[in-house]
Amino acid sequence: MSRRLRTVLLAVALTVAAGLPGVAAALPAQAAAPVRIMALGDSITAGPGCWRAKLWHQLQAGGYTNIDFVGTQSDGGGCNPGYSYDFDHEGHGGYSATGIAANDQLPPWLAASTPDVVMMHLGTNDMWGGYIPLQDKLTAFTKLIGQMRANNPNMKIIVAQIIPMSAAACATCPADVAALDQAIPAWAAGLTTAQSPITVADLWTGYDAVADNVDGTHPNDTGFQKMANAWYPAVVKVLGGTTPPTTTPTTVPTTAPTTAPTTAPTTAPAGTCTATYKIASQWGDGFQGEVTVRNGSAASSSGWTANFAFPDGQQLTQAWNAQVTQSGTAVTARNVSWNGTLAAGATATFGFLASWTGKNTAPAVTCALS
Repeated sequence: MSRRLRTVLLAVALTVAAGLPGVAAALPAQAAAPVRIMALGDSITAGPGCWRAKLWHQLQAGGYTNIDFVGTQSDGGGCNPGYSYDFDHEGHGGYSATGIAANDQLPPWLAASTPDVVMMHLGTNDMWGGYIPLQDKLTAFTKLIGQMRANNPNMKIIVAQIIPMSAAACATCPADVAALDQAIPAWAAGLTTAQSPITVADLWTGYDAVADNVDGTHPNDTGFQKMANAWYPAVVKVLGGTTPPTTTPTTVPTTAPTTAPTTAPTTAPAGTCTATYKIASQWGDGFQGEVTVRNGSAASSSGWTANFAFPDGQQLTQAWNAQVTQSGTAVTARNVSWNGTLAAGATATFGFLASWTGKNTAPAVTCALS
């Protein structure tokens, strides 16, 4: 039901009540209006975009029932998940962030649906061919944020670090996705406000661009489930709730995996710090890795350091979510400002790109808390 219709019905009820003998004009307190949530995106959201159905189901099961998914589009129930869900969305197959911004397509969609919250997963269609500069994508994102706030100054905005694309789908796309996703947290931090906060949702953690996509770009059912799982804590945060820390993603997206992940966990002294090294994806002469540091002590930490030595001459080319340096084979990573404080049992993950030749053996990692 639209807000305008609810307002009209309430006004009529007040008028009738005021005209009846012995009836006061004031009505009992009304239930809070549902929070209107718009899923804004491309074909990953639209066709069929079944992460929306799974997310709806998770929210309902978690007690977040006073919500309304809104948008000018509907999937008509095409996901057939075996439970009811809200079909409405604002996904448009083939649309890009730069195109939506340049053509001012978002304002009428917002006007038609009047959302309180926008969940944005855009950027995939800006990757094809590798010809759109990163700054142009971020400029488009900034314009879209401005249009959301023009529609509703109190808009709550959730921006996704988008799911990875495989090299089979587009040779330049894996690295371009990684560059965009690496840039999003700082971009969001520069635009967020108390009145209209921007929350970043990491949709990469645990996502495999080959195994979780049907064509290197669009999710299969496992991919949709992983997307819903990643959206959930961000949406709950915006709705004012809490989720267990173990459900919150901590890393930025990666390039496309082409090999099964390999993991080489190593443990520091018991009860202090543990670190896990993972090759998330590998191709030609390059690969992407990640290291997860865990506070195994009973107290909160204020910082952490991880150390390892590449056994086969691998060379770092870039890193994110940590200050990472390499000297010869030795690599040292230190926390950045936003991920140094770890509660007992909490984790932080940093990622990197590197080159390799011949062999790519996973190193042992040690870590320390401060």
